[in-house]
This record gives sequence, C-alpha cells and structure tokens, in this order.
Amino acid sequence: MALRALTRRILVVVVLALAAIQQPLAGQQAGFNPALPLVHVDHGSNSPAAQKAHYLVLVSLDGFRWDYAARDGARNLLALGKQGVSAPEGMFPSFPSFTFPNHFTIVTGLYPEHHGLVANSFYDETRQASYAIADPKAVTDGTWYSGVPMWSLAESQGMRTAVLFWPGSEAKIADYQPTWYARFDQKTEATEAVQQARIDDAVALLKLPEAERPHFIAMYYSEPDHEGHQFGPDAPETKAAVRKMDAMVGKLKAALGATHLPIDLVVVSDHGMARVEGGWVTLDQFADLNDFETLGPLLYGKTEADRARVYNQLKKASPQFVVFRRKDLPAGLHLDQNPRAGDPVVVATGPFAIRAHAPPAGKPDTPPIPGMHGYDPRKMPQMKASFFAAGPDIVTGKTVAPFDNVNLYPWLAHLLSLQAPKSDGSLNVLAGTLRDGGADTQNTETENQGASSQ
Repeated sequence: MALRALTRRILVVVVLALAAIQQPLAGQQAGFNPALPLVHVDHGSNSPAAQKAHYLVLVSLDGFRWDYAARDGARNLLALGKQGVSAPEGMFPSFPSFTFPNHFTIVTGLYPEHHGLVANSFYDETRQASYAIADPKAVTDGTWYSGVPMWSLAESQGMRTAVLFWPGSEAKIADYQPTWYARFDQKTEATEAVQQARIDDAVALLKLPEAERPHFIAMYYSEPDHEGHQFGPDAPETKAAVRKMDAMVGKLKAALGATHLPIDLVVVSDHGMARVEGGWVTLDQFADLNDFETLGPLLYGKTEADRARVYNQLKKASPQFVVFRRKDLPAGLHLDQNPRAGDPVVVATGPFAIRAHAPPAGKPDTPPIPGMHGYDPRKMPQMKASFFAAGPDIVTGKTVAPFDNVNLYPWLAHLLSLQAPKSDGSLNVLAGTLRDGGADTQNTETENQGASSQ
C-alpha cells in the first residue's frame, strides 16, 4: 500500500510538471476564437515601463503590390493612409523579393544576407543542410536565423507580444518566442474562419488584464499573393482578393477602435508581383551543373574551379539573366556576404522564371505559374511593396517617398518605446512620420550582436 501511494504521488508530480511546461492553447479560453488556437509561452507580466507604452498592431498582406490599393479602390487602406501616413509610390523590399526573406527583414531591420534567410529555400554548405519554408523542422529551428526579431526585442525588455502567423515566429530566436503565437497551417490559414479569427484573437488579447496583454501584435495574411501567383497580378481573381483583404483591414481597424486603447496600426506587404514572360529558363542547358548542389535557381559549387567554370559558361549565355561571382554582386543587392546565396549568383533581367534543372525524366514538367516575384525591385517596380500606418503616435496626412524596408524596424521599435539594436535600417528615414519626430532618446540604437552575417 505504501508503494502504491508513493507511485500515485510520483504520478501527480509528473503530471503537474508536464502541465507547467506545456501551456494550454488560448483557443480553449473564453474570448478567443477556437478556429485559431494560440500557444502561450509564460514570460511573466509586462514590466511597469511596458504597461505605459502604447500598442502596435503590425499586419502583412502577402504580395500586396504597391499600386493595388489605388488600382482596385481599397478604400480602407487608402483611408488609413489619409488618417496617417502612406507610401503612394511603394516601399522597396529587400533582394531577393521573396516572402520569408522580407518578412524577416521587416521584423529585424537586417538585409537577408545578415539575418540568414537569403531565399524561401536555400542550402547551407557549413551545415550540409537545406532550409525550406515547407519544412516545419527547419522553420521552427531558431539556429537558422540571425538578428533580433521585434517580438524577441520586446520580450527581452519586459513587454509581452503576440504573433498570429509570421515567418520565424514559431522558432526560439535571440532567446525568446512570443508570449502568444499561432502554428501556421497552410490548409486552413486562408479560410474565412481563420482569417476572421486573427481579428477576434487580437481583440481578445487586448482585453486581457493590463499586466498580461501584449503591446505588440503581428499578423500575416497570405492573400493576394496566392491569387497573384495563380492568375497573374492583373487578373479579376487577384483584384477580388485585394478588395477582400481591404475589407479585412476595415474590420480589424473597427475592432481595434472599439477597444479604446492607444493603438498604432501598421499595414505593410513583403513584395509585389509581376506577370511572367515566356517559359522556363533552365540553367543546366547552358552549363554543366553535375557537381553542384542546386535549389531552385541557386547554385552551390563544391570547388573554386567548378564555380569559376560555371560562371564563365553562364556569363554570356542568355539575355534573360546576368551572372555574378557572389563577391562581385552589385552593392545595392546587399547579398554578397552570405554563402547561402550560392556562387555564382544568377539574377534575372526581367520577369523570367529561372531554375537550375527541369524535373527528372519521367516526371511531369509544367509551365511557370502566371505571376512571380523575387526580382530586383529597383529594376522592376512591380516588386515594390505597400505601406500604410495610422495611430496616436503617427502624424496625419503625410506621404513618404519609396524607402528600403529595413528602415521599418527602428521605426516600429520607437513606436513601442523600445531600445532598438543596431540594424541595417535607420530611424531617420521615417522620423518625419512620428509625432515626436523620432527624438525620444530612450530609443538610442545600441550594438546588436545578432546582426552578424552567417
């Protein structure tokens, strides 16, 4: 009997310990939408300083090209810009203008060569492993990422955060995960229920007790990128998706306003979209790539001799691309420092679909999808992204010229009264959009150990 009682006590202790480690999903609590359960990581309460800060809601609309709002009459976004600030001629994404690199640039202020995500999928020669956005193991492994994402910055300074989908948010990076985060599910994230649930959960989080509620909330929507790829940027389906996302922004803004909290709402996109011209450009038709690791159009030579040979074979092979040794890439691309970019590096000269290889024999080969991105935004204006923002800390009725998206990070940190680490961006670029002119000395930039390139 004594042994049986001791066993019961041990089981109770084990169960309690496990319960302490795995927090319940927020979707099981009152006020949250069960369509989007959230994982809770206990970082304690907001610090007294954090509780005094205003709130920031950051929204990303994937593939929402800079001209879509005006073209398609996105009245909620246009109104947001008139109430605050906007970039009518767009915002420059970082090169390459892909989803994961640019989302992580927005929340770290680092160019892809510095934060490590040089493409949606790439190879790391040192690790002898590949990163791919469809690989949950890689996406949730914080060792792939460099820099200090905004949620980690806030958490480290005593401010609670929530992320309702954002590349990198499911990994522990710079010692932190968000206090609240959602696990991305490609099968359900674009459903009407889960799109609405982002709004419902954001409001529920803002109704938590003051000591618990997050002051930084980020959320991601995959539209209109999906339609832009599948149908092209000018298709009726894409225009309908633009209006759908605009309506979602309108719902979100109304819901946030009903909380009567001092909230700055910032809506951005990661890149634009272009109509693809022609069929596949297949690199192994111009060069022998048998001794190369390849991923999409990225080339990883195993020896210097191989890299030099393929560079010479490709450098005058086609007017549809130019090729560089990585060290010789144009400075404006900010991609010459990270081996993950490959060597040599092929850069498209227009909206062309480039790959290293066709599918192996016996496998079907399909034409390129109608819409694509990833191109140099300064050579192809279709790649430019969107920027709208309004709130108590933002001036009214101001427009800004196109700017690099690395400059969002120090600006976002300033809105939250956080001390921003050194990054590739500067607060000076957007200081004129702030009611305080960016003059708060509390946000003096400090050295960022996480900014070193991999």
